Amino acid sequence: MNLSAPTMIVFVISVVLAILGLLAQYTTINLYLAPFYWMLIAWIVLAAGNLLKGL
Repeated sequence: MNLSAPTMIVFVISVVLAILGLLAQYTTINLYLAPFYWMLIAWIVLAAGNLLKGL
């Protein structure tokens, strides 16, 4: 398995999703998903950026 660094846009998208998860956890903002799922989506996006070459 060859891992590659994610592109900057994939990294930024995953960070934004993680920040949304933190906002959902520690504020009263309703983001329609539980904070766990926001963080899970952020992790999946980052993992896909590492596993798929050119993403």
